[in-house]
This record gives sequence, structure tokens and C-alpha cells, in this order.
Amino acid sequence: MPPNRRPFPRYIADASAEGRPYGRWEDRLRDEFAGACEPLAAEAGSALDPETLRWFPDRSWGGRTYVPASGRAAEVTVDDEGEETVAEYYGWVSFAAGSADEGPADLFAKVDFTDVTADDNPEWRIDLNDDVIGRWRTDGGRGGDVTLVWGLPLIRGAVAATAELDGESLDQAPIVDGRFTLIAVDAVAGFGDDLYLEIKLFNRSVREIASESLYAEADTEEDDDGDEATA
Repeated sequence: MPPNRRPFPRYIADASAEGRPYGRWEDRLRDEFAGACEPLAAEAGSALDPETLRWFPDRSWGGRTYVPASGRAAEVTVDDEGEETVAEYYGWVSFAAGSADEGPADLFAKVDFTDVTADDNPEWRIDLNDDVIGRWRTDGGRGGDVTLVWGLPLIRGAVAATAELDGESLDQAPIVDGRFTLIAVDAVAGFGDDLYLEIKLFNRSVREIASESLYAEADTEEDDDGDEATA
């Protein structure tokens, strides 16, 4: 077989191993996530309500395990246009394997928030979040971002999710309790045009029922001098 002209790394993450966290382990993850949210509370308008946290399937890559999560702010706030809104916190908690006696070690959380939610966008078919957790490099300065993707199908019948790059599958995962987590290389440069992940959902008949790109092209407009300005 000849060399592959597009040697994208495929299926680089371990499958989910632990399922949904519970008991003391969930308490530990919740405390880590909530602690990372605290510095954002003033800007978000309200602190996280820890009881609203939803955990997504864990995935492991690069010696660490990532457990994504999302949760709502505790209070309703009013935006600049006078509309009531509830911020949504999203992010992940990661950890190293640790010793057999002590269990997971070196917990670290990364979070952000948004006021753009699925509740206000009924046309959405997938509620997606993503974050870059590493870098892939190959010859000639080519490479891309190793990206953690987690989401909620907003249509019925989805049983599996895939991450595709220009029609090639780089990761796949079952949808568990209405949630999925993927890890794949995104924003790949050096193979012609830049390439971006597309997340797809499939039903039991292996029929694609929804897709969403991680890349949203910025709207542009020309100013009075004819120069292009990013909106």
C-alpha cells in the first residue's frame, strides 16, 4: 500500500471507561468544576448552580482523561437589550491516572460561559461545545489542533456520533444518556485548504440525521473605503 497523502491521526483517544460519575468521585469533579467557574460569576451575571451540572462521557488522550460538563447559572440576569437570560457554564475536568492506592490525581478544570443556548435556538439539531487540548504536527510544518468535542443531540433517534475531516472519519462514539464526547484533530493546515471537523449524528439504520461544522465563517462587510471589516 502506498504512503497516505493525508496522514491524519485517526481514533487517537481511548473509549469512555468510567461512565457517568457518581458518589464521592462526582463530588470531587463538581467541586473542581464549580471552583473554576467562580472567577467568571461576575461577568456571567450569576454563579453556577452545581445541581444543574450534566456530565458527558469521559475520553482519554495524551495521558489524561477529560470529563466534559455543562451547567446553568443560579440566577436569571438581564442583558444589555433588556432580555432575561440564564448563562450556561461549559468546560471540562481532566485528571491523570494516579496510583492504585490514591486514585485519579492532578485534577484541573477549564471552563467558560455563554448566553447563547439551545433553549433560544430551536433550529439547532446538535448542541455542541469544543476546546483545543493539544497539538498535532507532521512534516513540512503541517498539523492541526487536537480538539475535545462534546454535545447533546437535539433530535430523536441519534445513537452514534462521528467526527469527520473532509469526509474521513477520525473518531466515533455511542450516544449515552443523550450525550457524546469525541476527540479528533481539527483546523488542519498544510494539505491544501484548511480543513475543519464536521460532527455527524447517525440513527440505528446508520443513516446520517444531523451534521454540524465546528467552523463558522465570520461575517464580513466592506467599509466605505472598500476595505473588508470583520463583523
